[in-house]
Amino acid sequence: MAAEGDLGHRPHSFFTFSSSISEVKLAVGMARQFTMNRVGLWLLVVVVLFYNGICINVSTRPEVVTVGVMFSFNSVIGKPSKIAVEAAVEDINSNPGILKGTKLNLEMKDADYSEFLGIVEALKFMEKEMVAIIGPQSSVTTHVISHVANVLQLPLLSFSSTDPTLSPIEFPFFVRTAQNDLYQMAAIAELVDFYGWREVIAIYEDDDHGRNGIAALGDKLAERQCKISYKAVLSPDPTRDEIADLLVNIAMSSESRILVVHVPGSWGPLVFSVAQHFGMLSKGYVWIATNWLSTVLDTNSPLAQEDAMDNIEGVLTLRMYTPESELKRKFISRWSNLTRGKVVDGRPIGLNAYALYAYDTVWLLARALDAFFEQGRNISFSNQSQASMLQGGNDLSVFNGGKLLLRNILQVSMNGLTGQVRFTSDRNLIHPAFEVINVIGNGYRRIGYWSNHSGLSILPPETLWSKPPNRSSSNQKLHDAIWPGPTKEKPRGWTFPNSRRHLKIGVPNRVSYREFVSVHGQSITGYSIDVFTAALNLLPYAVPYKLIAYGDGLTNPSGLELVRLITVGEFDAVVGDIAITTNRTRMADFTQPYIESGLVVVAPVREVDSSPWAFLRPFTGSMWAVTAICFLVVGTVIWILEHRLNDDFRGPPRRQVVTILWFSFSTWFFAHRENTVSALGRLLLIIWLFVVLIINSSYTASLTSILTVQHLSSPIKGIETLLSSSDPIGYQRGSYARNYLINELNVHESRLIPFDSPEEAAKALKDGPNKGGVVAMVDDRAYMELFLSTRCEFSIIGHEFTKRGWGFAFRKGSPLPLDMSTAILKMSEDGDLQRIHDKWLSRQACSSEGAKTEVDRLPLRRFWGLFIICAFACIIALFLHFLKMVRQFSKHYPEEHQYSSRSSRTARFQTFFSFFNEKEDDVRSRSKRRQIEGSSSRTDNGSTSNSNYDRGHTDTEISPDKTTGNSCQV
Repeated sequence: MAAEGDLGHRPHSFFTFSSSISEVKLAVGMARQFTMNRVGLWLLVVVVLFYNGICINVSTRPEVVTVGVMFSFNSVIGKPSKIAVEAAVEDINSNPGILKGTKLNLEMKDADYSEFLGIVEALKFMEKEMVAIIGPQSSVTTHVISHVANVLQLPLLSFSSTDPTLSPIEFPFFVRTAQNDLYQMAAIAELVDFYGWREVIAIYEDDDHGRNGIAALGDKLAERQCKISYKAVLSPDPTRDEIADLLVNIAMSSESRILVVHVPGSWGPLVFSVAQHFGMLSKGYVWIATNWLSTVLDTNSPLAQEDAMDNIEGVLTLRMYTPESELKRKFISRWSNLTRGKVVDGRPIGLNAYALYAYDTVWLLARALDAFFEQGRNISFSNQSQASMLQGGNDLSVFNGGKLLLRNILQVSMNGLTGQVRFTSDRNLIHPAFEVINVIGNGYRRIGYWSNHSGLSILPPETLWSKPPNRSSSNQKLHDAIWPGPTKEKPRGWTFPNSRRHLKIGVPNRVSYREFVSVHGQSITGYSIDVFTAALNLLPYAVPYKLIAYGDGLTNPSGLELVRLITVGEFDAVVGDIAITTNRTRMADFTQPYIESGLVVVAPVREVDSSPWAFLRPFTGSMWAVTAICFLVVGTVIWILEHRLNDDFRGPPRRQVVTILWFSFSTWFFAHRENTVSALGRLLLIIWLFVVLIINSSYTASLTSILTVQHLSSPIKGIETLLSSSDPIGYQRGSYARNYLINELNVHESRLIPFDSPEEAAKALKDGPNKGGVVAMVDDRAYMELFLSTRCEFSIIGHEFTKRGWGFAFRKGSPLPLDMSTAILKMSEDGDLQRIHDKWLSRQACSSEGAKTEVDRLPLRRFWGLFIICAFACIIALFLHFLKMVRQFSKHYPEEHQYSSRSSRTARFQTFFSFFNEKEDDVRSRSKRRQIEGSSSRTDNGSTSNSNYDRGHTDTEISPDKTTGNSCQV
């Protein structure tokens, strides 16, 4: 067939054309061999090429152009489409501005035959000289005759062949003028994902249209982590009994209750009629029909009795979306006139979406033909009398302008009844969109839209095309739907089938820690079993199951092996002490953990003896040292700040040292007697007392714990100690601890020793590594708490170094884990989970319960922030105090600034030290006396000067002549 497609592109070579025709006729059994001599062949090729060359520049428009129309005129799609096509031709022929005098002539062919006869009739119909064919309706017929159309270069414009596998690469002359089913299946997949369902059942007709559409649905569902769990195939035109058998099989064997129906509209309502009879349109079911159902509702409204609306209430269906426009409104108002007197089965013919696309298809072809004639081309055909002929003596003709007309069709851009008509690069119509329809009561309503641009929305798609696409989950919206029942509650989408098959639940036949799972013949009990059965009782449906013990009863079975058996179909689920790990989640789906657990280290411990020096143990050595230093530093700083002001901090050197020591350490008990008078000293003391309060409180709490709580000691400090040593480590056989230690912590396998019973583990821990035992044991906390309940000589060291939980494992894709998780959460909220825990796992605590495995000594790192604050306050206070002293020294000893020699600097330092040692009040008094004495001296000198001035002035007045004379002499 690939060769046939290639030959279709070289119509002027008679030899290749005849070979292609021969291949087509041989395919249907109606071809004959022919021969021709080489001279005659070349003469014919020259004549054909010369003829075509002459016709290129002739631009005469024909009076009539024949267009073939081929589909089933009495089908659900065909009845209104035939009326729409005829109306379109009438509108075009009555408008001289479209084809400028040329009239369209329809060559109608009712393809109401079976698939094989339909193909034969289609081939015979294509013997006529036509520039294009509108149709066919069936995708099966389209697949076959599209090969012939490739050879004849005859464009096929189909408004109903929506099969997504009709590719323009394989069928270049096929043009789909309606929406591709690929987009319809994408819309259904998004609907399934929107409502949170994961599995669907597909009911479809066993032909190209059905199989290829469902294959596309499977691909789109897989993109959203959903799948088709069961494919229910029906033969073309099935009987009621065949449909009944299929639906019974679905109800008995399938868990999913989401059914997607992709069948022809001619017998699609029969599926719902049978489903209604078997109660499959009741609460809990979800039915999604492709656009065949909306086509039936639009065409045959009201429905006949056998297709009553009661059979389909709550069903969702899709309809190809056509935007509202003035053209569409006028055509809808005109439809009653077009269908007047045309009644089928006593019902008027309704307008469906296919009819709108059929109308636009005719206009699309007319626009392309007008462009064809504007390009100066004529309608011509190549009749090959020597080519293979159909029975009846008629020849097949090649349309010489087929390629150009096809190119013009794909380049048309117009506004039609269906909106903007334009093709994308992959030959699909732009802006694919569907309406989501919900059948309610005696009618139906639109609950939203789907578009390839923005997904599900309650807004018309054309309002979103100008905006950036937004596929976020929060932007996906639909109005509330009515579901079968009828009910407004969204169906869960699955249930247990009525096949009476019990779920095979695997449980471990444990040897140790039977409180979790205990197998006694046919009786299986335990904590895990009680949690499982209690959760099942909370489900809103019955779950038949059978518990099957796994293991030989001599050793604990591996949890990993139990989960693996789910993948091979041995079990449907596993219940027991199954830890949820990464590897196991790849093989099965787990519920919410019903008990929290994790790996811990258990080792022998001994009680720490009480000591007369226990009061020193609350702090570490570095903490004691830094605290003592801080006491001395703060006491010294406060002495410096108070020395010049406060008599309590003055006196002989020996007394001052004692004062510093006493004041420093008495603040520990807030028992200091000395008052602080300086502002800086008081501020620093407040900060220091706050630090002392924190340290004192921490010391008291830690000492209380040391003196009142039992303390245990062990050379093992945690998992880090085990990793840094080479001593043997014990674990429970069958536990995931072994794989974790080897794969995650790189512990050598030779160091790991398995135990089958708690007694064996206890003996190995007591013996220790020197006597052939183990230094510690690693296992789940849940096991170890039971182990330690009667063995006080051991204890959990450190904290859990993994965070795990135990859950119930189910096969991948099972809907049970979600509902079981909800039930477990409800049990936890109601306290039922704790009551079951107390029933099986309650124990009498040993005397060491609550003991600590190490002394809570407070390290320096917990208080370094306080010490930094205190140090910073001391530095700031000293700096400000020094600045104040320098200022006072400069004010009260100004004569000291006049010395500049090195010896004077020593003297000035001695003076400054003396100034520091003096009391500030004494310095001020002495400075004030100096100021008074200086002021008195300046007063005496001033009086003497004034007496001399008065005597001089008197002499001048007595001897004026002499003065004047002297002045004159000068």
